[in-house]
Amino acid sequence: MTKEHTVLYRKYRPSNFKEVLGQDHIVKTLGGAINLGNISHAYLFAGTRGTGKTSIARIFANEIKTTENDIYEIDAASNRGIDDIRELRESVNILPFESQYKVYIIDEVHMLTKEAFNALLKTLEEPPKHVIFILATTEIEKLPDTIVSRCQTFQFKKPSQKILKDLVLDVAKKEGFKLEPASADLIALLGDGSFRDTHGILQKVISSSVDKTISIEEVEIVTGAPKARLVNDFIFGIANKDMETGLKAIDRAVENNVDMKVFVRLILNKLRAILLIRFSKDMVKQIEGELSEEDFKFVQELADNKEANISSETIKEMLEVGEKVGKSFIKQLPLELCLMKLTNL
Repeated sequence: MTKEHTVLYRKYRPSNFKEVLGQDHIVKTLGGAINLGNISHAYLFAGTRGTGKTSIARIFANEIKTTENDIYEIDAASNRGIDDIRELRESVNILPFESQYKVYIIDEVHMLTKEAFNALLKTLEEPPKHVIFILATTEIEKLPDTIVSRCQTFQFKKPSQKILKDLVLDVAKKEGFKLEPASADLIALLGDGSFRDTHGILQKVISSSVDKTISIEEVEIVTGAPKARLVNDFIFGIANKDMETGLKAIDRAVENNVDMKVFVRLILNKLRAILLIRFSKDMVKQIEGELSEEDFKFVQELADNKEANISSETIKEMLEVGEKVGKSFIKQLPLELCLMKLTNL
């Protein structure tokens, strides 16, 4: 299979509990329940996209010896009506073909209609002994309390940037590519806490590479992420109360069609690095491994500069910008206003 046709997320999807990353609390609880024979009739997996909900649902089904013929995956976004759930209610009464259990994995369950939820509730209240439901959702707040109360609920955590970075380096190595640490960090950062999105970005970068070594510049070009220099110029503007330099950096980012959310995220990442270096010498080595040589020198100099206009308040202001850029009609406006405030104008 050529690299262009390799779907990394499917190829490296965990196949057992030992391969699952970042969800130790869930793996330990489910594994323990299986070993003790304490299997519930309904589970609810809640968490943001790409955190491994359906992967762990499949693993759970396999761990209780359910074969493919007795595992049913339903996309509630496409099968959300009462007729779909009535059909499901009829099918659950049929005994499994080969296994002790029939496992129904209902993804995006929050998309069901009110009538469909009412129909599903009756089945959850009195399910046949051979049936296990695993409901997955990215928006648990949209589920009726009556549904949630009848399930054993597990909250999935977003994987840390370190977990995603290690994943990127591991998968790239297995695919025969070498990434600079800073390249892996940028991919992990852009993955935004999603295994699936991180795999997808790495897929795009690998497919576009002309050789087996991938620099941070290649990642910036392929992903459309702002060049490190633009991020540094904006931070320089804040640190030195140089509004003009900061505004020019924003303007060039807009000209290059940079996603302002990504721009803010990268700015926050370096501001955090500056404060960590300034206040925790134990973090210096770790941060040095996360950044390119040029970027590390940049943040180190600002961390050592006691006159630099960067503090915890700077990060608080930028966090507010991160919430506003997605809602603003002029995407760069919250960033420009924040810059003006931080440079005391």
